Amino acid sequence: MHERDDESPYDAGMTPDRAELERLYAYPDTDRPWIRTNFVSTADGAAYAADGKSGSLGGPVDKDVFALLRSLADVIIVGAGTARTEGYEPVRPEDVDADLRSRLGPSAVPPIAVVSRRLDIPDALATEGQIIITTADAPIAALEALDPALDVIAVGEREIDWSAVLDALAERGLRRVLCEGGPTLHGELVALDLVDELCLPITPMLH
Repeated sequence: MHERDDESPYDAGMTPDRAELERLYAYPDTDRPWIRTNFVSTADGAAYAADGKSGSLGGPVDKDVFALLRSLADVIIVGAGTARTEGYEPVRPEDVDADLRSRLGPSAVPPIAVVSRRLDIPDALATEGQIIITTADAPIAALEALDPALDVIAVGEREIDWSAVLDALAERGLRRVLCEGGPTLHGELVALDLVDELCLPITPMLH
Protein backbone atom coordinates (compact mmCIF):
# COMPACT_ATOMS: atom_id res chain seq x y z
CA MET A 1 0.00 0.00 0.00
CA HIS A 2 2.91 2.36 0.54
CA GLU A 3 4.34 2.02 -2.94
CA ARG A 4 3.94 5.01 -5.20
CA ASP A 5 2.95 5.18 -8.81
CA ASP A 6 2.45 8.03 -11.24
CA GLU A 7 -1.33 7.91 -11.05
CA SER A 8 -3.21 9.41 -8.15
CA PRO A 9 -5.84 7.09 -6.63
CA TYR A 10 -8.32 9.91 -7.27
CA ASP A 11 -7.60 10.39 -10.98
CA ALA A 12 -10.38 7.97 -11.90
CA GLY A 13 -12.95 9.96 -9.94
CA MET A 14 -15.14 9.12 -6.96
CA THR A 15 -16.43 5.57 -6.71
CA PRO A 16 -20.19 5.11 -6.16
CA ASP A 17 -19.78 4.33 -2.45
CA ARG A 18 -17.15 6.98 -1.76
CA ALA A 19 -19.46 9.26 0.22
CA GLU A 20 -20.40 6.32 2.44
CA LEU A 21 -16.72 5.46 2.97
CA GLU A 22 -16.03 9.04 4.00
CA ARG A 23 -18.88 8.85 6.51
CA LEU A 24 -17.72 5.52 7.92
CA TYR A 25 -14.09 6.59 8.28
CA ALA A 26 -14.75 10.14 9.50
CA TYR A 27 -12.98 11.03 12.73
CA PRO A 28 -15.25 11.91 15.66
CA ASP A 29 -15.54 15.52 16.75
CA THR A 30 -13.24 15.52 19.76
CA ASP A 31 -11.08 18.02 21.62
CA ARG A 32 -8.28 15.46 22.12
CA PRO A 33 -6.14 13.52 19.65
CA TRP A 34 -7.89 10.43 18.28
CA ILE A 35 -5.49 7.66 17.26
CA ARG A 36 -6.47 5.44 14.37
CA THR A 37 -4.08 2.64 13.43
CA ASN A 38 -4.07 1.04 10.00
CA PHE A 39 -2.17 -1.99 8.78
CA VAL A 40 -2.82 -4.92 6.47
CA SER A 41 -2.48 -8.59 7.36
CA THR A 42 -2.65 -11.92 5.57
CA ALA A 43 -5.34 -14.43 6.50
CA ASP A 44 -2.84 -16.24 8.73
CA GLY A 45 -1.69 -13.09 10.50
CA ALA A 46 1.50 -12.11 8.65
CA ALA A 47 2.16 -8.37 8.45
CA TYR A 48 4.56 -8.55 5.50
CA ALA A 49 4.66 -10.12 2.05
CA ALA A 50 7.55 -12.27 0.83
CA ASP A 51 9.52 -9.15 -0.14
CA GLY A 52 9.42 -7.92 3.48
CA LYS A 53 7.01 -5.08 2.72
CA SER A 54 3.47 -4.66 3.98
CA GLY A 55 2.66 -2.51 0.96
CA SER A 56 2.87 -5.56 -1.29
CA LEU A 57 -0.10 -7.16 0.49
CA GLY A 58 -2.63 -4.55 -0.59
CA GLY A 59 -4.70 -4.48 -3.77
CA PRO A 60 -6.42 -1.59 -5.59
CA VAL A 61 -9.24 -1.31 -3.04
CA ASP A 62 -6.75 -1.28 -0.17
CA LYS A 63 -4.80 1.47 -1.92
CA ASP A 64 -7.94 3.58 -2.28
CA VAL A 65 -8.86 3.18 1.39
CA PHE A 66 -5.24 3.87 2.35
CA ALA A 67 -5.41 7.17 0.45
CA LEU A 68 -8.76 8.03 2.02
CA LEU A 69 -7.41 7.47 5.53
CA ARG A 70 -4.49 9.75 4.75
CA SER A 71 -6.85 12.35 3.32
CA LEU A 72 -8.81 12.38 6.58
CA ALA A 73 -5.76 12.63 8.88
CA ASP A 74 -4.06 15.69 10.33
CA VAL A 75 -0.81 13.78 10.88
CA ILE A 76 0.60 10.35 9.98
CA ILE A 77 2.78 8.58 12.55
CA VAL A 78 5.21 5.88 11.44
CA GLY A 79 8.23 4.15 12.95
CA ALA A 80 11.58 4.94 11.34
CA GLY A 81 12.24 1.29 10.51
CA THR A 82 8.94 0.92 8.66
CA ALA A 83 9.53 4.22 6.87
CA ARG A 84 12.88 2.93 5.58
CA THR A 85 11.57 -0.50 4.57
CA GLU A 86 8.51 0.82 2.79
CA GLY A 87 10.32 3.73 1.12
CA TYR A 88 8.28 6.51 2.71
CA GLU A 89 8.39 10.02 1.31
CA PRO A 90 6.49 13.17 2.29
CA VAL A 91 2.85 13.04 1.26
CA ARG A 92 2.25 14.74 -2.08
CA PRO A 93 -0.91 16.75 -2.93
CA GLU A 94 -1.82 14.17 -5.58
CA ASP A 95 -1.70 11.41 -2.95
CA VAL A 96 -4.77 12.75 -1.15
CA ASP A 97 -8.22 14.08 -1.94
CA ALA A 98 -7.75 17.85 -2.18
CA ASP A 99 -11.50 18.55 -2.09
CA LEU A 100 -11.99 16.47 1.05
CA ARG A 101 -9.09 18.13 2.83
CA SER A 102 -10.42 21.54 1.85
CA ARG A 103 -13.79 20.66 3.36
CA LEU A 104 -12.20 19.40 6.57
CA GLY A 105 -9.93 22.41 6.89
CA PRO A 106 -6.52 20.84 7.59
CA SER A 107 -3.35 21.50 5.64
CA ALA A 108 -3.10 20.52 1.97
CA VAL A 109 -1.18 17.39 2.97
CA PRO A 110 -0.65 15.70 6.34
CA PRO A 111 2.91 15.73 7.68
CA ILE A 112 4.71 12.47 8.40
CA ALA A 113 5.75 12.14 12.05
CA VAL A 114 8.68 9.71 12.22
CA VAL A 115 9.24 7.92 15.52
CA SER A 116 12.88 7.18 16.37
CA ARG A 117 14.73 7.10 19.68
CA ARG A 118 18.10 6.95 17.88
CA LEU A 119 17.08 9.59 15.31
CA ASP A 120 17.87 7.24 12.45
CA ILE A 121 15.61 9.19 10.12
CA PRO A 122 15.30 8.36 6.40
CA ASP A 123 16.73 11.22 4.34
CA ALA A 124 13.47 11.65 2.42
CA LEU A 125 11.63 12.48 5.66
CA ALA A 126 14.32 14.62 7.29
CA THR A 127 12.92 17.66 5.52
CA GLU A 128 10.94 20.77 6.30
CA GLY A 129 7.29 20.16 6.99
CA GLN A 130 7.77 16.76 8.63
CA ILE A 131 7.83 15.92 12.35
CA ILE A 132 10.29 13.90 14.42
CA ILE A 133 9.12 12.15 17.61
CA THR A 134 11.90 11.07 19.97
CA THR A 135 12.96 11.12 23.61
CA ALA A 136 14.31 14.06 25.57
CA ASP A 137 17.61 12.19 25.99
CA ALA A 138 18.06 11.41 22.29
CA PRO A 139 21.66 11.53 21.01
CA ILE A 140 22.77 15.18 21.07
CA ALA A 141 24.90 14.90 17.94
CA ALA A 142 22.00 13.40 16.00
CA LEU A 143 19.67 16.13 17.22
CA GLU A 144 22.08 18.86 16.17
CA ALA A 145 22.50 17.25 12.75
CA LEU A 146 18.77 17.49 11.99
CA ASP A 147 17.46 20.15 9.63
CA PRO A 148 16.51 23.16 11.83
CA ALA A 149 13.28 23.41 9.84
CA LEU A 150 12.11 20.05 11.20
CA ASP A 151 9.51 20.05 13.97
CA VAL A 152 10.96 17.91 16.77
CA ILE A 153 8.89 16.58 19.67
CA ALA A 154 11.36 15.21 22.24
CA VAL A 155 9.65 13.99 25.42
CA GLY A 156 10.33 11.22 27.92
CA GLU A 157 13.50 9.74 29.34
CA ARG A 158 14.70 6.53 27.61
CA GLU A 159 11.11 5.86 26.47
CA ILE A 160 8.88 8.21 24.52
CA ASP A 161 6.21 9.84 26.69
CA TRP A 162 3.22 9.33 24.43
CA SER A 163 0.83 11.33 26.57
CA ALA A 164 3.14 14.31 26.17
CA VAL A 165 3.44 13.60 22.43
CA LEU A 166 -0.34 13.70 22.05
CA ASP A 167 -0.49 16.96 24.03
CA ALA A 168 2.16 18.42 21.70
CA LEU A 169 0.24 17.31 18.62
CA ALA A 170 -2.97 18.81 20.02
CA GLU A 171 -1.16 22.12 20.57
CA ARG A 172 -0.30 22.06 16.87
CA GLY A 173 -3.93 21.40 15.96
CA LEU A 174 -3.14 17.82 14.91
CA ARG A 175 -5.91 15.77 16.49
CA ARG A 176 -6.80 13.32 13.72
CA VAL A 177 -3.88 10.92 14.10
CA LEU A 178 -3.21 8.03 11.71
CA CYS A 179 -0.60 5.46 12.75
CA GLU A 180 0.73 3.35 9.87
CA GLY A 181 3.09 1.13 11.85
CA GLY A 182 5.09 -0.87 12.06
CA PRO A 183 4.12 -3.65 14.44
CA THR A 184 6.37 -2.45 17.29
CA LEU A 185 4.83 1.01 17.26
CA HIS A 186 1.31 -0.42 16.98
CA GLY A 187 2.03 -2.71 19.91
CA GLU A 188 3.42 0.11 22.03
CA LEU A 189 0.37 2.30 21.50
CA VAL A 190 -1.99 -0.62 22.16
CA ALA A 191 -0.13 -1.53 25.36
CA LEU A 192 -0.52 2.05 26.56
CA ASP A 193 -4.27 1.92 25.77
CA LEU A 194 -3.94 4.89 23.42
CA VAL A 195 -5.46 3.36 20.29
CA ASP A 196 -9.02 4.53 19.70
CA GLU A 197 -9.66 2.75 16.42
CA LEU A 198 -8.09 -0.09 14.44
CA CYS A 199 -8.40 -0.49 10.67
CA LEU A 200 -7.28 -3.99 9.66
CA PRO A 201 -7.69 -5.07 6.03
CA ILE A 202 -7.23 -8.84 5.63
CA THR A 203 -5.69 -9.90 2.33
CA PRO A 204 -6.86 -13.33 1.08
CA MET A 205 -3.51 -15.09 1.07
CA LEU A 206 -1.37 -17.24 3.33
CA HIS A 207 2.18 -16.24 4.15
